[in-house]
Amino acid sequence: QVQLVESGGGSVHPGGSLRLSCAVSGSIFEINTMIWFRQAPGKQRDMVAQIVNDEYTNYLESVRGRFTISRENAKNTVYLQMNSLKPEDTAVYYCNAALRVRQGASLESYWGQGTQVTVSS
Repeated sequence: QVQLVESGGGSVHPGGSLRLSCAVSGSIFEINTMIWFRQAPGKQRDMVAQIVNDEYTNYLESVRGRFTISRENAKNTVYLQMNSLKPEDTAVYYCNAALRVRQGASLESYWGQGTQVTVSS
């Protein structure tokens, strides 16, 4: 069974920093893309940052320059370093992975359970 476990959420003041982690466990052949999404109450789930293999990254415009996504392949873990946090960054953050469970298999999508990030004074 493939599992994604997020950690690192919490409450911070505006201008503060947090680092989210998402560890993928289980029988995995390869991970193609890892993405951080977020969803605030009453709003749609938005892509925040994605990393494809180790070559391509993309960010939501409102977090560009403040957030950095990175991967540690040896640990099947993706990180989201969040700096200069703003109240509008408050949301539940979800990790998503597109991966193959064996060689030649199709890419499958898996989600973590989410971690709350709250930015307030």
